[in-house]
Amino acid sequence: MLLNSKVVLVTGAASPRGIGRATAKALAAQGARVVILDLRLEDAESAASDLGEGHLGLACDVTDKKACIAAATAVLEKYGRIDALINNAGITQPLKTMDIEAANFDAVVDVNLRGTLYMSQAVIPQMREQKSGSIVCMSSVSAQRGGGIFGGPHYSAAKAGVLGLARAMARELGADSIRVNSITPGLIQTDITGDKLTPEMRTDIIKGIPLGRLGDANDVANACLFLTSDLSTYLTGITLDVNGGMLIH
Repeated sequence: MLLNSKVVLVTGAASPRGIGRATAKALAAQGARVVILDLRLEDAESAASDLGEGHLGLACDVTDKKACIAAATAVLEKYGRIDALINNAGITQPLKTMDIEAANFDAVVDVNLRGTLYMSQAVIPQMREQKSGSIVCMSSVSAQRGGGIFGGPHYSAAKAGVLGLARAMARELGADSIRVNSITPGLIQTDITGDKLTPEMRTDIIKGIPLGRLGDANDVANACLFLTSDLSTYLTGITLDVNGGMLIH
């Protein structure tokens, strides 16, 4: 198995049709001990239980640095190591530039960007001690093309910040054998997008995707699996596009 007994944390992974949940399942299927982090303990524990025995669900608000450190500490107490982190937690808001208020900006940047920093900071000391680790940061095609289908400019800005943060961490942490990479999903069918996409929108969007379909959560999950596993041991600081060709650059 690709991840035999490796301990992997996945943030924002309790949503039934989300990228995080699909990633957790893909990792568990390859032998990982998966730790699901989400806002509600009950949701995280339920999602972990669905994976089978040997997995863990913890409550964690990634915008709270103390909560991130507490989660990492709990993982170390149970498993004794942390091999990988998937920074998946994120929120979006469909607002135009002039409609973005301070509270909107803070909420989106806090979860998507600050949360990525805080959770990474929580696991890096253990990875440094181990002299190994993989951190995967979830960005978005909207960071590359300047806007998405459902996310406003503040979402694009936050996800562009994730790319810069990941690249800088990759450069800094390489000497400790810690790899940091980003994934930029295109339009993926999840709980967030499912009820917002009309048949007309779907048809129009697919016209611009060379592979002729929207993505699903498993497409991104498999990319996370690749970057977490030893198949990608010489990759760091990269941005892996998962968009069916929606953006070719």
